[in-house]
Amino acid sequence: MQRYQHFIGGEWVEPSSGEWFETTEPFSGHAWAEIAKGNERDANRAVEVAHEAFLSPEWSSLTATQRGALMRKLAGLIEANVERLGMIEQRDNGKLIAEVAGQVRNVAQWFYYYAGLADKIGGEVVPINKADVFNYTKYEPLGVVVAITPWNSPLALTTWKMAPALAAGNTIVIKPSEYTSASILELAKLAHEAGFPKGVVNVVTGFGQDVGEPLVRHPLTAKVAFTGGDIGGQKVNEAAASGLKKVTLELGGKSPNIVFDDADIEQALKGAVAGIFGASGQTCMAGSRLLLQDGIHDEFVEKLKAIVETAKIGDPSLYETQIGPIATRAQHEKILRMIEMGKQEGANLVCGGKALSGPEFGQGQFVEPTIFTGVRNDMKIAQQEVFGPVVSVIRFRDAEEAVKIANDIDFGLAAGVWTRDLHRAFYCVDRIRAGTVWVNNYRSTSFTTPFGGYKRSGIGREGGVEAMKEYLQTKSVWITTDPNRANPFVLG
Repeated sequence: MQRYQHFIGGEWVEPSSGEWFETTEPFSGHAWAEIAKGNERDANRAVEVAHEAFLSPEWSSLTATQRGALMRKLAGLIEANVERLGMIEQRDNGKLIAEVAGQVRNVAQWFYYYAGLADKIGGEVVPINKADVFNYTKYEPLGVVVAITPWNSPLALTTWKMAPALAAGNTIVIKPSEYTSASILELAKLAHEAGFPKGVVNVVTGFGQDVGEPLVRHPLTAKVAFTGGDIGGQKVNEAAASGLKKVTLELGGKSPNIVFDDADIEQALKGAVAGIFGASGQTCMAGSRLLLQDGIHDEFVEKLKAIVETAKIGDPSLYETQIGPIATRAQHEKILRMIEMGKQEGANLVCGGKALSGPEFGQGQFVEPTIFTGVRNDMKIAQQEVFGPVVSVIRFRDAEEAVKIANDIDFGLAAGVWTRDLHRAFYCVDRIRAGTVWVNNYRSTSFTTPFGGYKRSGIGREGGVEAMKEYLQTKSVWITTDPNRANPFVLG
């Protein structure tokens, strides 16, 4: 069995506790690696090493262009290891190999993008309202960034934080999910091979209370970037606030996917499937509330049911598989509980709703693609994040009611709108309170554009130029050209 240590200061480091825990394959249930079980001592060491690296001339004296060159080298190494990284991540979280391979290739593109952006973020000369003064602004890195990342897309969601943080000149300590640590440790190894100075990229593995909390609370941590559920994000925010630390929080969602009666039904069906059954529903942007206009409701549900009942479910390592296992046993049990809750609330179970077992389903960590109709927006199945292949279908009459239902939720991460009517599309875009609105597509992302949520779906943005600025702070510089100060007792 492979054993993974912490990666701190450019070296593989044994856990100070001497303890390890196993990581298992969701499909087979077999343990395939041992992961270092970190504690507060390991967390403190990683932050202190990262802080020393931040101040060291090996890192701090590099120009932004030189940082970009290192990131391009890392991107090239990722491209050369796409298959290996994809297999490790697929083994860890059970995601479809077809999707994971694409995500890893995209990870390289994120590093290329921020490599190019590293020396493109500049301050400005300010036309100040005072005579004989030259004023300009400049952007500077924050220091040590702590990145806490989830199990559903480890490499991708770590990169969303790591790439802009490094491009901005920070150092980073990554705490991956205890379920999916291996691929992140392999990424840190590639960063070391690319030539990043020791201590710039560090990974400490373990559990939230043992490692995550000490990382967040450490006085040398300047910023925390977290992706996960809203309850976990709230705790991180509260812990970071005690030290006045900056945060980026990309949290949960219960996103509405709205289909109007004039939509291209075949394309909208593809969008509905991608929105909730892609990645087995284990994505924060899942279109888990499917809003259907009265005139197309019944037809759409029947066609959607026909699609999901023929989906290829099984071994995620096979490229023909369309729906894979649930990543963790705890999540599998939660999804089944939520399905039972939907039944008890009076929602109509159209299809699915059960765990799958048999030789083709490995250890049985699968849930049938599930469709509920007759759902009211005030039901728990419509309000609470399931994070699985379960969709709640809600009827609506017109655009005004659709927007009202879409916004009647604590979350605001994303939304989809399907219509041929441009006026109706803009009506919805302008009124839906969500960080991303897709029109006639769903679940599209890019390194070039910001992603993040309203309300309990988070704080800050990842992606694009905006993400880079999340890892920088602004300094205002005043230079006087007048050697004589008129009255030192009066504010100038």
